[in-house]
Amino acid sequence: MSKEYSVAVVGATGAVGKMMIKVLDERDFPVSNIKLLASERSQGKKMRFRGEDVVVEKLDHDSFDGVDIALFSAGASRSLEFAPSAARAGAVVIDNSSAWRMDPDVPLVVPEVNPHAISGYKKKGIIANPNCSTIQMVVALKPLYDYSPIKRIVVSTYQAVSGSGQKAIDELEEEIKQWVIKGCGNDPGKSKGYVGEFEYKAYPHQIAFNCLPHIDVFLENGYTKEEMKMVNETRKIMEDDSIMVSATTVRVPVFFGHSEAVNCQFEREITVEKARELLEKAEGVKVLDDPEENLYPMAIKAEGTDYTYVGRIRKDISQENGLDMWIVADNIRKGAATNAVQIAEKLIESYL
Repeated sequence: MSKEYSVAVVGATGAVGKMMIKVLDERDFPVSNIKLLASERSQGKKMRFRGEDVVVEKLDHDSFDGVDIALFSAGASRSLEFAPSAARAGAVVIDNSSAWRMDPDVPLVVPEVNPHAISGYKKKGIIANPNCSTIQMVVALKPLYDYSPIKRIVVSTYQAVSGSGQKAIDELEEEIKQWVIKGCGNDPGKSKGYVGEFEYKAYPHQIAFNCLPHIDVFLENGYTKEEMKMVNETRKIMEDDSIMVSATTVRVPVFFGHSEAVNCQFEREITVEKARELLEKAEGVKVLDDPEENLYPMAIKAEGTDYTYVGRIRKDISQENGLDMWIVADNIRKGAATNAVQIAEKLIESYL
């Protein structure tokens, strides 16, 4: 009988935590015991895992006795507070927040890209899960990078509200309901997409029928924190600080699935045909690229899957050795929960 592991899910009642539980089951991860941890307000709730009810426990510093692997998705502040306690108790932490990503002693891992980096977990007992928008981009770019190093990336993202958590999903749904109930689209004095008076909680503006070029806080350089995550995380994961990256991240009224328009300049030419060939062979990638048949990646088709979809592959007509492409993935699955579980799979395969 193969070895089984005691697993804790921190932030179990959140959108990503729930998906982590689902993915552990779907991928038949060898779990001997599962511990579901959350804040005090969720204490006592029951959640299903493999046909059984599991009671949610309050997260504290003594929650990790006997735990082998702790999957964290409870926000950066809680990860900073509780991940070291989990590591001291002997668990390997796989953290989905931004708390540890740029720590030089913590590996930042996408299994299809840099699985060897997992070995660095021994320094602090922590492995970081990258930002969702970074994950899908590097999964698609790594096979191309291995053929020819990348000089520059310009990326614009179109990110689903689920990236902001359940409150944002609920807010988009409620705004759409209010638009229908109040008949706001029939008001000649307002935009057809205007929702009307509404108390915004997840975002500073209406998200229904709108696009917000604002994810996370703005920094002194004019970029947002989300945009700089893509810059810095890409370099760390690809292990190449020479890659120039410029990102614009936009929140769009889509429930699940991030989309990205990516422009890359390579050191040497990669033809469109060669790019398709490399991507079709790449782990975790599916190429959907037949514009004449209206075949290209879409968020609505990526939802519920674990692939990174690539299409609209074309030569950049404005520069040498450039390619444009359109990249889509389910941000809650591959962009968060599935990537974390895949890290855990690699961890037990080679290190535990």
